[in-house]
Amino acid sequence: MSPVRRCSRTACGRPAVATLTYVYADSTAVLGPLATYAEPHCYDLCAEHSERLTAPRGWEVVRLLDGSAPARPSGDDLEALANAVREAARPQERAAEAGGGRTADPREVARRGHLRVLRSPDN
Repeated sequence: MSPVRRCSRTACGRPAVATLTYVYADSTAVLGPLATYAEPHCYDLCAEHSERLTAPRGWEVVRLLDGSAPARPSGDDLEALANAVREAARPQERAAEAGGGRTADPREVARRGHLRVLRSPDN
């Protein structure tokens, strides 16, 4: 017997990456990371079958994120980071003009929306 757990779907021999559990009382299917041990009332699924999983009508699918997988930044996160870098790269005179001179913190170098660029405490 192979130590690698396989997908529970019929005729699928791919390695399992997720575990599916049904909570009948709540009409919920919970799909999470691969369980440590194979449980008799849980189903191990490969990547393809876990992505395509659907539940019966009236049921809810809850997908739990794998804590070991790094979270992907959203488009908003990347845009905010790019804007902050652009703002920090601008000359200080122009950055002060753009901020309207409303810097209350002496460590604050520039501001863009809710983001602030601060001087290092060592300087």
